[in-house]
Amino acid sequence: MLRKTPKPAIWKFIKGSAKTLFVLEAVCFAASYGVYYRMNTNREFRQHIHENYPFVLDYYYKIGEIVGDSTVRQADASYWSALKKSD
Repeated sequence: MLRKTPKPAIWKFIKGSAKTLFVLEAVCFAASYGVYYRMNTNREFRQHIHENYPFVLDYYYKIGEIVGDSTVRQADASYWSALKKSD
């Protein structure tokens, strides 16, 4: 019984694509974690995101409320309103 072997060029393409996809996914994960960490630790960065990308900050607050820290949204809002009043 003869066994057909797959073409090596196809396997090279599949292996190369899988490696590229893995690296790309790792880079995207690292970048998203970096943004999350910066948003979690830097109120000024959150204010910048609020002014330029409010939908991103809304998702950040929603995730925080699901995980358990529901006071960040109110704390940021009161801090930013106090800053606007002092200006």
